[in-house]
Amino acid sequence: MMEFVSNYGLFLAKAATILIFIWLLLSLIVSLTHKPQEQDQIEIKKLNDKFDNLKLLMQKSMLSQKQAKEFIKKRKKQNKKNKSEGGRQRVFVLNFVGNIKASAVKHLRKEITALLAVATPEDEVVICLENAGGMVHEHGFASSQLERIKQRKIPLTVTVDKVAASGGYMMACVADRIVAAPFSIIGSIGVIAQLPNFNRLLDKHGIDYEQVKAGDLKRTLTMFGKNTDEDRERFTEQMEEIHALFKQFVAENREQIDIQEIATGEHWLGKRALELKLVDELITSDDYLLRKSESADVYEIKHSAPKTISEKIMGNAQLAFEKVMTVLWERKLFS
Repeated sequence: MMEFVSNYGLFLAKAATILIFIWLLLSLIVSLTHKPQEQDQIEIKKLNDKFDNLKLLMQKSMLSQKQAKEFIKKRKKQNKKNKSEGGRQRVFVLNFVGNIKASAVKHLRKEITALLAVATPEDEVVICLENAGGMVHEHGFASSQLERIKQRKIPLTVTVDKVAASGGYMMACVADRIVAAPFSIIGSIGVIAQLPNFNRLLDKHGIDYEQVKAGDLKRTLTMFGKNTDEDRERFTEQMEEIHALFKQFVAENREQIDIQEIATGEHWLGKRALELKLVDELITSDDYLLRKSESADVYEIKHSAPKTISEKIMGNAQLAFEKVMTVLWERKLFS
């Protein structure tokens, strides 16, 4: 009996694999023959409603039916009053999750363009940042996007729940105010570069490497050629120059810090970062936005773009694979 179940499960897995392949092939053909009609979109969500609903859910669970009705009535009355009075501050929330190339900047720039069309100096922009750093020019460009907000004299706050290090802190330091969770990672104001060199391996196997350049400093260190002390010295000079610009940028945006003390490449947890004045307050983004929602209208802005054909195919393939693996696991075929 167990052998029959096992064979039957394997048959289903094979059949599912064939069907998935056919479905993906048909999806590819349809995608190639039809141009996508989707366009970039800006999604706006009012977070006050989210917080109010959570509060209502808790109150319904704890209060009697009569008390719950009174609470709902009171909340509706307060919401009506807020709408009639108007003039409440608006808080615009953007989320940025970085990687080595800061690729999320393609969304960030459009989100900022959208909010700048309506935001005023009486409002506030909050960037929920999670970024461990990466390429200098990519994160420099992301920082420039945040500077657009500062140039409009709109208060800018950056919240850090997990990490804002290196290029991530380059972005964070632009803000008027930085708030961080107690155990978030902050700092790493330094520059690093590393690469392997295969010259001896190539030489051992009799493989020549040719490099032609016009200009002695067009290329310094290389992965395949023989590096000289002069190459290393020039590369180090370039790194020091980048570090100097990084320190200058941070110092100009965070005048209250001792740049020589914190620009060592080290990183600190939130509590120590507060002592070093790298951040201004210890609080999570959830608590900060919840606090803001009591006196302001909080809106989350998100830019979404249509996925490319390859992204759709890979996403569908991964989802299908996960479903098959889940079914097989549930049937205990891998136990």
